[in-house]
Order: sequence, then structure tokens, then C-alpha cells
Amino acid sequence: MSTTDTIAAIATPHAAGGISVIRISGSDAVALAQACFRSVSGKTLSAMPGYTCTYGSFLDTDGTPLDDGIATVFRAPRSYTGEDTVEFSCHGGIYVTRRILQAVLHAGASAAQPGEFTKRAFLSGKMTLTQAEAVMDIIGAAGNRELRFARAQQEGALYRRVRQITDQLVHCLGDLAAWADYPEDEIPAVTPEGLQQSLTAILQPLEQTLATYDYGRILRAGVSAVIVGKPNVGKSTLFNLLSGSQRSIVTEIAGTTRDVVEEQIRLGDVTLRLSDTAGLRETEDIIEQIGVRRAGERLRDADLILAVFDATRPLDDDDRRMLEQLPEKPVIAILNKSDQPALLEPAALQAQFSRVISMAAKDGNGLEELRQAVEELFYREQVTPEMGVVSNERQKQCLEHARAQILQAQEALKAGEMLDAVTVLLEEAADALLTLTGERVSEAVVNDVFARFCVGK
Repeated sequence: MSTTDTIAAIATPHAAGGISVIRISGSDAVALAQACFRSVSGKTLSAMPGYTCTYGSFLDTDGTPLDDGIATVFRAPRSYTGEDTVEFSCHGGIYVTRRILQAVLHAGASAAQPGEFTKRAFLSGKMTLTQAEAVMDIIGAAGNRELRFARAQQEGALYRRVRQITDQLVHCLGDLAAWADYPEDEIPAVTPEGLQQSLTAILQPLEQTLATYDYGRILRAGVSAVIVGKPNVGKSTLFNLLSGSQRSIVTEIAGTTRDVVEEQIRLGDVTLRLSDTAGLRETEDIIEQIGVRRAGERLRDADLILAVFDATRPLDDDDRRMLEQLPEKPVIAILNKSDQPALLEPAALQAQFSRVISMAAKDGNGLEELRQAVEELFYREQVTPEMGVVSNERQKQCLEHARAQILQAQEALKAGEMLDAVTVLLEEAADALLTLTGERVSEAVVNDVFARFCVGK
């Protein structure tokens, strides 16, 4: 995990704007930046202390001015990366920004890889691995709630939670090591019964931490929601209402929607990754059959199902077949076309569904009730940012591996295995927890984490 090169990248979006920022970090950052910059005051960047800036011109490879702007110097270790860093703030044109970056690369910098600046911050001890992962959560936050949780992660909420579990586990390992290595000393014996109690006490907070994964995943990626129902009940009209655009074709002809249409939308405080699907019914149309099959696949993977019914018609065989296909997942039943004379009352569905809403999707009536129902399902006030939540699959896998090793250790104790074998299992569990926080991690893990970052961050 070498960080010997000085790296550079555009740190702002690659689009026209008021200002663009080119970031340079590494041991030669100041010297390379100086080769591409001339201060109007004549001051050199090497003479500037950290957290200071100067106005001047950015130079092309032949020394001619490209643009004017600000150069800001940050000195190691008091910078984002922990290294000497310079940031060029220029006018936000795409062409001029790229030309200035090319000049910096020509001066000797290497092009930064995705996430390399934050990776260097992690390697220099500026942040833990969970804090580094929270950087992208902050960038991707879709609302205030997501931002609050991401900020808590960056401030170490999950790290502290996992660290407490790790400390308890390391304490058990310390007792085992001391008792095994110094049998002549008056060290309290480690008994299987006592160790079992200690491991049970460790498993409880570990399980509680794992249980936050679904909530953390939804905060990070949004709720996967699928709209289902028989043809012509108003699924596409509801989809268009929620997405705010005519993404799905709406006609009176049953079976118009043949494939899955997707959109990410914001409903109140919840982000929905919304899918409109083909109507669930028996059909001889081969293309429609493919759409129905894909709708079934989305049902299995969804976090939330919006089951739509036509309030102007009683339940029929297609409705009942759909009901039979619904998996054991949160469902909101929607009685659509409630602005017309009703033949299907909410009571007909309330025995099966805890949440039944009447809507007229064509006019937008009932949208507020739907928002409230979704927030009740996925906005959990008892889960607070300060608790620290598991927000990605890597963190979940580390916790699951630690749990599996501790459970095996408990089984080994019950079976009368030697404490040496139990120690090996507990050491593996501790390694998994330390991998989660980044305190003991391989180069492959680090590269995998930061590969998902954007260039310039």
C-alpha cells in the first residue's frame, strides 16, 4: 500500500460551474504545484505555512498562463490526507480545469485513483476504515436523516460500538493466554463455564449491532419498493405520480407495461428505489409472460411492496393469484380509483394487510397517507445516529464471521475441546472485528473499499 507518489485529481464534479478544485497530495505536492503557479505577490508556495492561500496564475506546460485563481497550502500532518497538500481553485470551466490538471501531471504528479486521497488519510491514521466509508455516505446522502447518520459514522459511532465488543473479546483472549503461559503463577483459572458466560455477554451486543444492517442499508441505498397488481388497476399512474414524470405509459389497455420501469424518488424522509412492473395475471402473450416473471423476481428482492387494487371492482381471480404470490415482506395495500363509486371496501383487505390506503392516483389524492405509511415502516425513531449502524455488506460480513467463530467456540466448550482450540476460534473472531474497523486489514480489503469512491476524494 505505497503512498510514495504525489497524486493529483479534479476534486469537484466534471461539469461547468463557478469554481473547480484540483487537489495535489504527497511529499512533492508543494514543489509540483509551484511549477504550475505564479503568485501575483511573488511569494513562493514553499514559503507559505499550512492553511494559507495566495492569488495568482495557473501555468500551462510551456509557462504561459491558463487561468487565474487561488492556491491553498496544507502542511503535513494537518491536512486531509496527512501529507503536504495543495489545492488549486480555478474558474469552473471543464476545458480549463482539465488543462490545469494536465499541467500538474506533466510536472510530475500521478493521476489519483478512485478514493486515493481518503485512502491515504486512512493509511496515515487520520481516520478509521468505518470513518472513511462514511465519507461516501455523506456524499450520497439524500436527506437530513441520511446525512445525520453518515456524519455520526464519520465521527466514529460504529467504530466505538465495535471497539467495545472487540475489547471484551480481547480481554477473554488475554485471560486465556495468561493462564496458559504462566501456569505456576497465581492466575485465576479459566473455566469452560466462566468462558461461556463471557462469550454470551459478547454475543448480545454483537447480535444487536448486526441487527442494524437492514436499517443502515436502507439509509445508504434507499428502500427497494415494487408496485404490483393485476393489469389496469393504476400501477403506472401511481408510479408516474410518485416519480413526478410520465415514465410509465398509461392506457386503458390491459398489459401495457411489459417490462420493469425504475426510478429513484424521495417520499417524505424516505428514499424509494421504485419499480413499476407488468400486471400479474395469466397470459398467453410471450412478451408479457417475461414481464410477469420479472415482476415476480422483483417481489422476492423488494424491501416494500405496494399492492394496488381497483376500488371500482370486487376482488377477482387475478387479484387472489397476486395475493398468493406476495412474499412475507412489508406490504401497503392501495385501493386506487377511490374517486369513483367503490365496489371494493378497505375492510375486504384489512384482514390480510395492516396498512390499507384509499387513493386516486390520477389526481394525487391519498399521497400524504401513503407517505405516512412508508415513514412508519422505515423511519425508526428508536434508532439514533449515535448508536452506530452497519451500513454496508463488508461490515456485515465481518460481524457475521466474528459471530460464527464465537458460536463455534461455545460449541467447542460444550464438547469438551481443549482451550487451545477455543483460543484459535476467538482469535479469528477478533481478527474479523479488527478488519471491520481497519486496525488489522489486508491490502486487498483496503483496495476494495476505496475502489467504490469517486476520483478526487
